[in-house]
Amino acid sequence: MKAEITPQEYEAFKTFLQDACGILLGDNKQYLVKSRLRRILEENNLNSLGELLDRLKRVGRSGLRELVIDAMTTNETLWFRDNHPFRILQDKLLPEFAERNSLQPLRVWSAACSTGQEPYSVGMVVDEFRRIRPGKLRDVKITATDISKSVLEVARRGEYEMIAIGRGLSPERQKQFFTPSPNGGWQIKPQIKAMVEFKELNLLERYMLGKFDIIMCRNVLIYFSADLKKDILTRMHGALNPGGYLILGASESLNGLPDLYEMVQCHPGIIYRKK
Repeated sequence: MKAEITPQEYEAFKTFLQDACGILLGDNKQYLVKSRLRRILEENNLNSLGELLDRLKRVGRSGLRELVIDAMTTNETLWFRDNHPFRILQDKLLPEFAERNSLQPLRVWSAACSTGQEPYSVGMVVDEFRRIRPGKLRDVKITATDISKSVLEVARRGEYEMIAIGRGLSPERQKQFFTPSPNGGWQIKPQIKAMVEFKELNLLERYMLGKFDIIMCRNVLIYFSADLKKDILTRMHGALNPGGYLILGASESLNGLPDLYEMVQCHPGIIYRKK
């Protein structure tokens, strides 16, 4: 990017990004935009953010648009992030669903799953629960979604470098759930990988995923405006089975929507149950 970002260009890009994927950029984030979009501009022979916006207007929903969204939404993640949700899953939710007299599978949605650490972590907790309670929760299906094609490709492979494995994963779980791969990485074992289906999804668009017993939507709503957050949580309510649970990030709360969800204190940790 040869030219500095003008205030007009930055405001126009903020509008584009919010309309495209819901992310609300704060003020004075020009450095972030420049660093994440530099390669895209160079590869497309564009000299400024304004030229990129003009190109995006002309080509509409194109591969370039997806590349820009991908660059601005890709975030790092880790295994068993924040810990409390996985303890709640293990100690409260899985036992509760295991005792329900239902022939239906337990369905979990990991929204904004990034490179797959969250849904695979859920799969590990399910596998550990099955070892303790043989015969319970035989049919568990985890749907994991993200807007980014590139992170979904990584997630579907289920193969990680050692530096990624070390972020939140204990040596015991690494040994139990991974095998070394020929190129020096670590491959998640088939019994965990088989639980998870990855799909591309923009949280601003219509959900065609079916119904879920548990939705994990963590550390993504903080990037949205209050109105978009309310809209997403309302539509997630519609995607939950009766009595289903919503799990948000540690720094996120469910402000409003008292007619849709009730708070459940888990000491420590808070989750929300569908009314």
